[in-house]
Amino acid sequence: MKTLLHLVASPRGEASSTLKISQSVIARFKEQNPDGRVDTLDLFVEDIPAVTVKVTEGKYQLLSGKELNDKTRPAWEPVIKQIKRFQDANIVLISSPMWNFGMPYVLKHYFDVIMQPSYLFRYTATGPEGLAKGKKVIVATSRGGDYSEGPAKAMDNLEPSLRTMLGFIGITDPTFINAQPMIAAGPDVAAQKLTQAVSIANKLVF
Repeated sequence: MKTLLHLVASPRGEASSTLKISQSVIARFKEQNPDGRVDTLDLFVEDIPAVTVKVTEGKYQLLSGKELNDKTRPAWEPVIKQIKRFQDANIVLISSPMWNFGMPYVLKHYFDVIMQPSYLFRYTATGPEGLAKGKKVIVATSRGGDYSEGPAKAMDNLEPSLRTMLGFIGITDPTFINAQPMIAAGPDVAAQKLTQAVSIANKLVF
C-alpha cells in the first residue's frame, strides 16, 4: 500500500489556488491506488517542534558521529516523529504558494526540523549523501505574478530553494506544477492558468 504525505503550506483552505491543484493530484493518486493512504500534515495547524538549543546540541552530536544521549534524546523525540512520517511516505506532495518570492515560513521550519544527519543525509569520504532516494515528490505552487521567464525568473526563490533542499537529501527529480500568474494578469488569465495546472495534475502517474 502506497502512502502519500501531503504537506500543506497554505492557510487559505478552499480559497487556495495551490490546494485546488493538490486536490487534483490526490484524486489522481487515489484513482491509481484505491488502497493508498493519504497522510495530511497541515503545517499551519500541526505543532511542528521548535529547533531549540537541545535539538541543536543533538544535531551536532550526530554530525560528529556520536549518538543522541540522555540530555538531548527527549528533545529529539518529536523531531524523529516528523522525520519518520516523511520517511514512511512513498510520495510527498508539497502545497506551497509563493510568499515574498519564497516559501511560507512554516514550510522552511518543517525542512529545518526534518533535514537531520543520520536520518535524511550523511557525510561520506566523497561528500554528502542524501538518504531519501527513490521517493517521488510533487510540488504544487501558485504565484501572484509570472516568474517563469525573463527578469522575473531570477526573483523566484521558491522552486530553486526546494530543489536544493530536496536534492541534498537525495530527491533529484521533483515534479513542479506552477500556476502563474494568479493575480497580476486578472481573473480570466488566472482561471486559465489554474485549469492548465490542474490538467497537468490529472496526467500524473503514480
